[in-house]
Amino acid sequence: MTSRPRARSLSAAAATLLVLSTTAACSPDAQEDTVDVLTSFYPLQYVAEQVGGEHVNVTNLTPAAADPHSIELSPARVREMGQADLVVYLSGMQPATDEALEAGPPERLLDAAEAAGLEAGPNGAAAAPSGSTALDPHFWQDPTRLADVAQGIATELADADPAHAADYAANADALVAELDALDQDYRDGLARCAGATLVVSHEAFGYLAERYDLVQVGISGIDPEAEPSPARLRAVRSVVQDDDVQTVFFEVITSPKVARALAEDLGIDSAKLDPIEGRSDPNADYMDMMRENLAALEDGLVCEH
Repeated sequence: MTSRPRARSLSAAAATLLVLSTTAACSPDAQEDTVDVLTSFYPLQYVAEQVGGEHVNVTNLTPAAADPHSIELSPARVREMGQADLVVYLSGMQPATDEALEAGPPERLLDAAEAAGLEAGPNGAAAAPSGSTALDPHFWQDPTRLADVAQGIATELADADPAHAADYAANADALVAELDALDQDYRDGLARCAGATLVVSHEAFGYLAERYDLVQVGISGIDPEAEPSPARLRAVRSVVQDDDVQTVFFEVITSPKVARALAEDLGIDSAKLDPIEGRSDPNADYMDMMRENLAALEDGLVCEH
């Protein structure tokens, strides 16, 4: 990256300040320069922070508890994206982010869709609305795919900051080990639930369903803001009754009204299942939320005993 040219002349006072500032920066107590990383929503922020550690400064484009699908970017945010050392985003999820990056791409850019090997969304269900082939962006519901993104971020950070490449690689390996352990917990916890029907507010759990052999049925499709049609509600009602479903899962960022109303009308339970698109609780990170989801699934799914 080319540094900005110095001003042609400095006053004596300014020059003195410059010398003092430079001396302070080189002192043992001075804060080490960090790599500026900008991520488009929470799961990517989590991975960048874990892999980068003390060597990075991570900024998230999506505010806490906000729906990342529909964010709008201020001109200042767009400029920030172009100036970041690394931007980690997910193509196809946030139109505003895609447009900004196309207009002013940063020096280093990692598309999590490529790193995680995304394809036209797995719905895990024959009952998916209209047989949609829209890209399912919610890959982080499968910890093994998030592990692939961790390795991709480590590679990009090493390129931006070769002096700490070993740290990035070690941090990524540690995170991958944690994600592998989380995956094993899910495999163990849901082993007796193979083939169980998972009824959710919107189809944010296709990768989870695919990984752990569940059948996802969404009241709405990929878009959480889409209102389900009366025909769709009738279809979901039929699935619930035919499969003896005992729980309808609602979310935290989008309104739970439809899911709760359906559960109440059918006389069954409703429970929270977090798509982890954002972070609504500052005291809970990705791992915490995934483990809360696992507990909710173990309690709410109809599984063999």
